[in-house]
Amino acid sequence: MNKQDIYDYLKSKNIWYEITEHQAVFNMLELSKINIPYPEVDAKNLFIRDDKKRNYYLITVKGDKRVNLKDFKEKNNTRALSFASASDLMDIMGLIAGAVTPFGLLNDKELKVQFYIDKDFMKNSHIIGVHPNDNTATIWLKVEDLITLIKEHGNQVNIVEL
Repeated sequence: MNKQDIYDYLKSKNIWYEITEHQAVFNMLELSKINIPYPEVDAKNLFIRDDKKRNYYLITVKGDKRVNLKDFKEKNNTRALSFASASDLMDIMGLIAGAVTPFGLLNDKELKVQFYIDKDFMKNSHIIGVHPNDNTATIWLKVEDLITLIKEHGNQVNIVEL
């Protein structure tokens, strides 16, 4: 799915969302320089793999949060972890580095990636901001709707404290 496919998919599911179009951003620092409507709920996404390249994980946290992979490994009983390669990202989720997003899971035909989302998104407004498989826009939607879409697709979803 590309950006327009994501918009059409959300519309077909009758899901509320807002779109903020912006210049391409490749990291949280670049995004922080753009005027966005809900900066406190913008997501940072990490595409991780284990040391045997057998298990892949998408970890989503609020943009200002850091993820300690050693802590994640211990809490979630995984093997040693590192960032997945750009080629794995493209092969599995059809995304380029800088455009990692939970919507990429909708391109994961083999359901290789387990999704881990931080519980912090379940507080207050329940809104999350993620790219629509393209880093020139951010979609704002209810986190519960995002989780439902990913579960319907078949990827394992874990709501955890990170």
